[in-house]
Amino acid sequence: HRVDRRQRQMCIRDRNLPMSKVAKAHIALFLVALIYGANYSIAKLVLDDNYILPFGFIVFRILSGVGLFWFFHLVFVREKIKKEDIPMLFLCAFFGVALNQMCFFTGLKYTTPINASLIMTTTPILVLVASAILIKEKITVQKLIGIVIGAFGAIILISKGGSFSLQRDQLLGDALIFINAISYGVYLVLVKKLMKRYHPITVVKWVFTFSIIIVLPFGWNDVKTIEWSTFTPVIWFSFVYVLIAVTFLTYLLNAFALKIVNPSVTSIYIYFQPLFASFIALTFGKDELNIINILAGMLIFIGVFLVSKENSIFQNE
Repeated sequence: HRVDRRQRQMCIRDRNLPMSKVAKAHIALFLVALIYGANYSIAKLVLDDNYILPFGFIVFRILSGVGLFWFFHLVFVREKIKKEDIPMLFLCAFFGVALNQMCFFTGLKYTTPINASLIMTTTPILVLVASAILIKEKITVQKLIGIVIGAFGAIILISKGGSFSLQRDQLLGDALIFINAISYGVYLVLVKKLMKRYHPITVVKWVFTFSIIIVLPFGWNDVKTIEWSTFTPVIWFSFVYVLIAVTFLTYLLNAFALKIVNPSVTSIYIYFQPLFASFIALTFGKDELNIINILAGMLIFIGVFLVSKENSIFQNE
């Protein structure tokens, strides 16, 4: 009886251990969404008044990421990569940083924020499709329903302040934002394979290192136009926030989460970003709490719950 009891206790402990890791992954993704939600208001201060042009901003984001990830890798990890994984790391750099960020900033220049936000709600769907093709992740009814419910909540929240526009001069911007969504979805799926082999810091370090090779030729002219003397304390804070929080922390936390959960779970948290942006706007008195905010928030939470829940609630699935 003592042996059976000990075995049961060990089984319970083994079941609880993965759950604790999953909980940490969801906390990491929640923080990523919160950081990005605040970024809508903070980065806008730097870009709107042309303190730094978009491609120049991307160069500094990647350079800061390279420096920070190399430092932390040297201090805490010191892990080597295999030569056969270099092509995959380069692909992750291209889709996850270079193409992703350049298309987003360029697309935002030609389209409206409302168009960009709505188009980005396609990311979880694209990730689910890419996961099914590349890593054979099962597309379940529960995940599809969760994505649809979450997308509906995000669309309600985003579109309350405007409407989707299909003007001819915005089609280029819309196309670039959609390419950005595709590239980020492909990145989440590709990098999942590398997370099974290496520490998250190792992976992201090399992703940023390869991406600077791609981005620097496009952004160097924008870097040379920066007039540092015009930066106010608020602009400096915004600049540092984007480099440390929006770049270093988000990629690190996303990488940590991807080591534990599927890409479809990681991508569904994108629906929290407009929700957090709305709450931050409420804090600064730039928005009002109403039934739309509450309804949208509930739908997003339900959608994330359905996608992230491992055991299906649909018995016949």
